Amino acid sequence: MELLRTILSVPGNREKMLEKSKELRADIVVLDLEDSVPQEEKARARSIVEKWIPKLTGNSSRIYVRINPLDSGFAKEDLEAVIIQGIDGISQPKPSTAQDIHKIAEILTRLEKKRGLPEGRVKILPWIETALGLINAYEIASSSPRVNGVIFGANDLVLETGMTRSEEGNELLYPRTKVVIAARAAGVSAIDTPYNNFKDEPGLIKETTLARNLGFRGKFIIHPSQVDIVNRIFRPTEEEVAYARQVVTAFEDARQKGFASASLDGKMIDIPIAQRALVILLTHEAISAKERG
Repeated sequence: MELLRTILSVPGNREKMLEKSKELRADIVVLDLEDSVPQEEKARARSIVEKWIPKLTGNSSRIYVRINPLDSGFAKEDLEAVIIQGIDGISQPKPSTAQDIHKIAEILTRLEKKRGLPEGRVKILPWIETALGLINAYEIASSSPRVNGVIFGANDLVLETGMTRSEEGNELLYPRTKVVIAARAAGVSAIDTPYNNFKDEPGLIKETTLARNLGFRGKFIIHPSQVDIVNRIFRPTEEEVAYARQVVTAFEDARQKGFASASLDGKMIDIPIAQRALVILLTHEAISAKERG
């Protein structure tokens, strides 16, 4: 199972931060060429990221690059620079339709062939952060085999729609839920929006717990201090793992006897419950394997 619990953004023009990212246990480190890089720094950041991708290869984190939007005038140059040995994926901001993903996927196929990379190696994590993108969330999530997840971007969505962002986050419940359902229907992971106040640990814990309960598989994070907290929340507890093992065992015993459900502690175990338990075990195994090495 591919882990997408923690996706840490690092500004592409900040080499000290890129160096520090080697020490962190984020599942993915995203070298950012978009929002965290000023307009006048775009070319310099692109050059730095191209240099740093090989330096970060081999660490525990997979390496992605967040390119600029297709209509920015920078996206194609970004891709020409960063599709090299060591890159694992692209984070694509502001797609509104599946066609936006297709355009990026076509460029990736051409560059993989040109650079001697296996076709399909470079994955795509699109952002769902516009009103039209939210309406087309399933189409975006299912647009290409390269798409392994979608990221909910609340900040841009709030700006475009005129929502008022609150501490409780009730205004985001519908878009969050829609992103999760669209992602699951497409067979990919949903990643929750960044939590901007990186000094507010209780707030981060509360929002990340909500995201997990809604069905998100991870969270996009903006500060190293958030990595361990988010990793912990998206890790199945010992109690969850132990119970999942009992569920899988009970269901398998029943299946071998010709039944499609089982009973455990007075509760019925049907196929969806057994499948959820299996996901918990696979997640636990993937995290344990990463920690071992």
